[in-house]
Amino acid sequence: MSYRLVEVVAPEGHGDTIRAIAENHDAVESWISDADASGRITAWLLMDKKDVQACIDVVQTALGGEDKRWRAVLIPVDAVLPSPEKEPGEEEKRRSAIRATREELFNNVEQGAKLHRNYLVLAFLSTVVAAIGLLQNNVAVVIGAMVIAPLLGPNLAFAFATALGHRELMIRALRTNFAGLSVALAVSALMGAVLQPQELSPELISRTVVGYDTIALALASGAAAVLSLTTGLSAALVGVMVAVALLPPTAAFGLLAGSGHWTLALGALILLAVNVVCINLSAHIVFWTQGLRPRTWLEQQAAKQSALLTSLVWIVLLAILAVAIYFYKGPLPQIALTPG
Repeated sequence: MSYRLVEVVAPEGHGDTIRAIAENHDAVESWISDADASGRITAWLLMDKKDVQACIDVVQTALGGEDKRWRAVLIPVDAVLPSPEKEPGEEEKRRSAIRATREELFNNVEQGAKLHRNYLVLAFLSTVVAAIGLLQNNVAVVIGAMVIAPLLGPNLAFAFATALGHRELMIRALRTNFAGLSVALAVSALMGAVLQPQELSPELISRTVVGYDTIALALASGAAAVLSLTTGLSAALVGVMVAVALLPPTAAFGLLAGSGHWTLALGALILLAVNVVCINLSAHIVFWTQGLRPRTWLEQQAAKQSALLTSLVWIVLLAILAVAIYFYKGPLPQIALTPG
């Protein structure tokens, strides 16, 4: 069983309220200090992770009035000694598939939505490495590029924002994602224009082949990314999986467009579009099905509308791309490796 220590600092008169919250939300243990010189008390609630989200929501509702002198802090707990006794069947009880709280998730994904110099530098470097690997038919170099590609963060942030109806985070995630892809396209197109590759490698050609199995790969990548965030799987490994779907086709499209191989570039562009749509669609659906919701009823209604609209947009785009795949896959065997 996993635990969180919820530390609540509040004005002195809220002691009984915090005790009631701890009791009603099955706190394993709770402690409340005496008031300090500023007239505030500190309470510590040791809780099972599955109960933390409901407890935090009630604390926000009870203490979030005009008095802003309260704080709630979530502290990870590595071990509890002696271990609390478990009730029969308690390990089977789970109120939600999400192990991390909404606030913890928000803090994690918000970092990935920030547009800063390091993000742009990593996008630049990973694209250069990926482009060289594609041109040289070097799989190891392409994999190395995907390891350093910073493409997981903004895509997860956008899916999270649409599930919560958080417009500000949605805009920031879109801006960061657009900036990263723009850098990748500009760098790879410039390299294609300068190097003018004529003998295209199998690695580069493979990024122009798009089929319905591509949809399955991208959907799995998006779903795995969300599960890594909410259940504590290795985000680094899943980040590589998302980079597999995004970075190579982006670099391939830029290289081919820059060197004038427009028919092949179209295949890479369709592949990139399919991957972007599928990753965001599956990530959005997994967030929603795992019970990620805003705290208040009004926010929940707004989030529901946002979720339905976003899902509809992604599904329509995916249907359009599925038709494009059907019509595009015919000419591939006859494609020549000359510009045009």
